[in-house]
Amino acid sequence: RSLDIQKGDILTMKKNHPCGKSEANKMLVLRSGMDFKLRCLGCGHEFMIPRVKAEKNIKSVDSHAREIK
Repeated sequence: RSLDIQKGDILTMKKNHPCGKSEANKMLVLRSGMDFKLRCLGCGHEFMIPRVKAEKNIKSVDSHAREIK
């Protein structure tokens, strides 16, 4: 059931980050495990979120971003 999300993936979320910037619904995965460490691509804010909560709010996963970095 759980998604294959790895460091370097970009997650497009169902809801925007409160910063309200143009890329506020895109998050870069900095760490994955029981929790995700994500960085908002709008404002650069880093935060931890439980995996279960994050997976409910994911619209799509862009794993091609891993090859770019």
